[in-house]
Amino acid sequence: MSTPQLTKEQMRADIAEMLHESPDAIRDDDDLMDYGVDSMRLLNLIVKWGEQGVEIDFADMAEAPTLANWWAAAESQMSKASGN
Repeated sequence: MSTPQLTKEQMRADIAEMLHESPDAIRDDDDLMDYGVDSMRLLNLIVKWGEQGVEIDFADMAEAPTLANWWAAAESQMSKASGN
């Protein structure tokens, strides 16, 4: 299996696309629930990023709905997946 590859900017772009926003509008510490990220949209992002090899827990994402927190979870998971 290849090492998962996902960048913070790709996450930002995926969130922005889903919300019909500019990536520049999504700041690291914005509460994404305020932008309209609901449980279904959250699941769609989890599936999208899971297809890229990055498995992030739904509860973790729902509990801390900011790009900064989601990126920290993704980095942690990618680090574990690559054996670091």
